[in-house]
Amino acid sequence: MIDIMIGLIVLAMVGAALVYIRKQKKSGAACIGCPSAGSCGKKHCNCGTEE
Repeated sequence: MIDIMIGLIVLAMVGAALVYIRKQKKSGAACIGCPSAGSCGKKHCNCGTEE
């Protein structure tokens, strides 16, 4: 029984992560997790890097 509960918790966490990623991509974020992801270009993001 505990294995089923742990499996459901892991499945819920993975599902929540996928929903978050999809939501961020739809909003135009190039790099998910980057604080300035919404303001950088579509193809690349310069989070913490200098060009």
